[in-house]
Amino acid sequence: MIHFSPSLTRLVGELKKLPGIGERTALRLAFHILRSPRMGRDLADSLRDVSERVGFCSLCFGITEDDPCCICSSERDGDVICVVEEPQDLLAIERSGAFRGRYHVLHGALSPLNGIMPSDLKIAELVRRLQGSPVREIVLATNFTVEGEATALYLSGLIKPLGIKVTRLAHGMPIGGDLEYVDVATVQRALEGRNEL
Repeated sequence: MIHFSPSLTRLVGELKKLPGIGERTALRLAFHILRSPRMGRDLADSLRDVSERVGFCSLCFGITEDDPCCICSSERDGDVICVVEEPQDLLAIERSGAFRGRYHVLHGALSPLNGIMPSDLKIAELVRRLQGSPVREIVLATNFTVEGEATALYLSGLIKPLGIKVTRLAHGMPIGGDLEYVDVATVQRALEGRNEL
């Protein structure tokens, strides 16, 4: 068995903790960092900055360096809130440029089998945010998985009694997709949600 220096062994161990990074990839990344000392310093500085400066917005629970975040403190439409599972989902919707409202990040989806219950998510914070607010519509943009669908149904049951319109992202055939390669459930949803031309 080959033994590396304790520092290199520690770096490989830390890299392996990242999602999708196994032993071989961690080792490859560590050697790449070793070949470029400047990269190692820059990486260390950026990791330190992120851990010290970045946190969650106290209103929407998105990622931010300022509280409230730039979206919550902007002049965007406060009447519509898009509810997403994770901060990266918020970024995906923002990249589209199609949504001009505000957000609420749940930090997960309901999954009783995995021990994730409503109290583990930012659901209570969402309900508090809606009570007595001028919000007229909630867009549920949870993922189209079993957990995402369960979360959307649960949230709909909580929000509708508040007199707020609840909508769900449309789903169906992807643009540029070939019908023969699309899964059965997607074809079924596309047929159920068809629109008149």
